[in-house]
Amino acid sequence: MILETITIVIYTTALIFILIYALAQLNLLFNYVRAQNKKATPKKINWQNLDEVPFVTIQLPVYNEKYVMERLLKNIVLIDYPIERLEIQVLDDSTDDSLESTAALIAELKKTGTDIQHVLREKRTGFKAGALKEGLKSAKGEFIAIFDADFLPKPNWLKRTVPHFTSEKVGVVQTRWGHINRNYSLLTKVQAFALDAHFSLEQVGRNSHDHFINFNGTAGIWRKQCIIDAGNWEGDTLTEDLDLSYRAQLKGWKFAYLEDVETPAELPVVISAARSQQFRWNKGGAENFQKMKWRLLTSPTIPLKTKIHGLLHLLNSTMFLNIFIVAVLSIPMLYIKNEYAHLKVYFIVMSFFVISTLIFFVCYWFMFKKIYGGGVLNFFKYIGMFFTFFSIAMGFSLHNTIAILEGHFGKKSEFIRTPKFNINTLKDSWKGNVYLKDKISPHVIIEGLLMLYFGFGMYSAFVVGKEGDFGLFPFHLMLFLGFGYVFFKSLKTRS
Repeated sequence: MILETITIVIYTTALIFILIYALAQLNLLFNYVRAQNKKATPKKINWQNLDEVPFVTIQLPVYNEKYVMERLLKNIVLIDYPIERLEIQVLDDSTDDSLESTAALIAELKKTGTDIQHVLREKRTGFKAGALKEGLKSAKGEFIAIFDADFLPKPNWLKRTVPHFTSEKVGVVQTRWGHINRNYSLLTKVQAFALDAHFSLEQVGRNSHDHFINFNGTAGIWRKQCIIDAGNWEGDTLTEDLDLSYRAQLKGWKFAYLEDVETPAELPVVISAARSQQFRWNKGGAENFQKMKWRLLTSPTIPLKTKIHGLLHLLNSTMFLNIFIVAVLSIPMLYIKNEYAHLKVYFIVMSFFVISTLIFFVCYWFMFKKIYGGGVLNFFKYIGMFFTFFSIAMGFSLHNTIAILEGHFGKKSEFIRTPKFNINTLKDSWKGNVYLKDKISPHVIIEGLLMLYFGFGMYSAFVVGKEGDFGLFPFHLMLFLGFGYVFFKSLKTRS
């Protein structure tokens, strides 16, 4: 009974953490709904009077982006902003032939009068954080706008964001990500679904009540003084954006989030690219929890509720660990339930934790409805998308759990960029991309075994007890489909 007791304790603890996170999401939903009637009033700027127009530097940190550099540069020079107050820095750490083609593109753009600089470093120290820090040394701008290589800001982007620096304490203005290839595949639809929830529910829900939010690494603009005051960019975590965001807010800087300003970008279309991105984000989140938790908890100026939301924000990625624990232990728990009759009351109480799923279902519906509209037809579409998203998200749980554990235990790894593909339409193909790896990760094999494991879980529903027990059958079906999707997609596109 000792092993069974340990299993029950670990399983219950993981479920409690998931419920706490779900309740925090519900609180953010309440904040989000209340925030819909509040719209920030930007200050008025006479764009014809250069004395009123602040100088802006646009930084484009890039590394081996041969497929999207031309698209990026041709788009960025369309930004509508007084040319006398605008500088573009291409922070290029590339090691392939894109370095030469980018230099040629920049030379052509310079002939048009564009103030664009090709900033190179001898050593790629600190990865993206190091590149941003290097560019900051020579940046002329009072404000620093940052775009990754796959982002395509609209021409009026600066004129819609700069006016939101309404006071000297506003250090960052972040915009919502859009998705130019949302409908390319099931994988892109699922990624868009998850990101939409973050950029609507979470960012608005936190920001509207002065809780900490994060600059998302791109599609935002910093006050240069804020970056310097917060200690500048640091490359000791894989999510330098989250790191600097928390250091800035701990210093008293305010962030403004603009849900109504969309910045289109390209989603990863190959599962290996999505895996590398997920690994970096989840490991970086865990690293930042370890780096920031005591600074946040011991800050004398931060309200308790903001501290709680901040800790849960930093632990966002760690939810995958709890989900993975619940998933793996759910099959032993099925047998324990039907073996020990005296635990019947415990399992009745445990059914309460289904409320976590219901909370997520309600929260995500508000986000989905905001983008696609309400109505019965869209609600049924949402039901399908919700369970598809949760299945595939759970299929990533092993991969993300490994990243999370590495982050919490301090194992260092390189910043692995997400390869870009220049995918804009359903006709575009990712095949032939030179940045894709050919080898298959050992993790993929384990994911295949987990697919079979949860297949066994479905079989178990028919054989446990006297008449079977189908309470966990839908859960195991979702896990079977999720791990199966990740496994076969990874084999097909090479992980």
